[in-house]
Amino acid sequence: MSDARPVPQLHVVCGPPAGGKTVYGRALAARERAVLLDIDIATGPVVEAGMEAAGLSRDDRDSPSYKEIFREPVYEALFQLAETNLAQLPVVVVGPFTRESQDAAWPARLEGRFEVPVEVHFVFCQPEVRRARMIARGEDRDLAKLEKWDEYLRTTAEERPVFPHVWVDTGS
Repeated sequence: MSDARPVPQLHVVCGPPAGGKTVYGRALAARERAVLLDIDIATGPVVEAGMEAAGLSRDDRDSPSYKEIFREPVYEALFQLAETNLAQLPVVVVGPFTRESQDAAWPARLEGRFEVPVEVHFVFCQPEVRRARMIARGEDRDLAKLEKWDEYLRTTAEERPVFPHVWVDTGS
């Protein structure tokens, strides 16, 4: 392994829940010698406490209340952490980024904000594989999805980004 300093670059790993974003993001961060900023790790405990304080289920990240109160601040916290680290190192940010992945101008805005190259990775697998992964990981945040799986699938965006990206199939 070279002692050369890695070139700062922002890698955004996005896709539907249980698609393999975290596992892929960890491997990408190791390969790129990058800082890993995963949405669940970086912001999970604060979001859970905030949801409880607001009288909401601490595990419901799909509710309109979560999206209204936490979505934008959570993403902004990840990007502020990324900005701090990009001065020295590449960064891998992992999160759904559902709305952003459907905005053709999003990568250019990120490049303008951070002044580094941006590469978006879309992680995907079939719904039945995601369901099995949710069951296997046993996270409380997945219970509502699993209890109403068909309803959840109807409301879950799975569209590929509308801009050039790295396609990552984590299981068929």
